[in-house]
Amino acid sequence: MKKYDTKKLVLLALLTGLLVLMAFTPIGYLNIGPLSITFNMIPIGAVALGPTGSAVLGLVFGITSFAQCFGISAFGTVLCGISPLLTLIVTIGSRTLAGYLTGVVSSLLRKAPAPVNFAVTGLAGAVLNTLFFMTLLMVCFGSSDYIMSMRGELNVLAFVAAFVGINAVVEAVVSTVLTLAVSMGLKSAKLIGNKGSESSKA
Repeated sequence: MKKYDTKKLVLLALLTGLLVLMAFTPIGYLNIGPLSITFNMIPIGAVALGPTGSAVLGLVFGITSFAQCFGISAFGTVLCGISPLLTLIVTIGSRTLAGYLTGVVSSLLRKAPAPVNFAVTGLAGAVLNTLFFMTLLMVCFGSSDYIMSMRGELNVLAFVAAFVGINAVVEAVVSTVLTLAVSMGLKSAKLIGNKGSESSKA
C-alpha cells in the first residue's frame, strides 16, 4: 500500500505541474474573442487518482482560472471587476466540484472495461465542468448588467446554449479522446490498474 500511495503522490505532483503549465501557456486554451476553449479539464487524475486526487486537480485548475481573471482572461477580468468573491466561487467552486464528481464517475465504472471507463470519464469531466461553471455563473452573475447585456432577449437556457456553443462540443470531444488515449498509455505502463486507479492493489 505504501508503494502505491507514493506512486499516486508522484503522479498527482506531475499532473499538477502539467496543469499549471497548460494554464499559463497557449497549449491550455484556445481563445476565441472573449471566451476560451479550455483543454485543462482533461480528467486523467479522475482515472488515475480517484475522487480525492481529482478534486485536488480541480482545485488547482480553479485557482489558475481565478488567477487569469486579473488581466489575462478578458471575460474573467470583467467578472472580477464586478465581484472578486463571486468570481472566486465560480472559478474555484465549479472546477473543484467537477473534479471530485468526475472521480466518482470513474470509481463507479471501475468494473467496466478500461476503454469504457476512460472514455466516459473523459466525457463526464468536460460536461460537468461546463455544467457547474455555467450554473454558478448564472447564479452569481446572471442578474448583473454585464451578463444581462450579453443575454439580450434570450431566455436563460437559450443564452447558456449560445454562450457555451462550440466550446462545450470541442472540449467534450477533446477530453474524451485524450483521456482515453493517455489513460490507456498509463495502464500499459502499469501506472494505473486495469480498470483505473480504484481497482489497483498494493
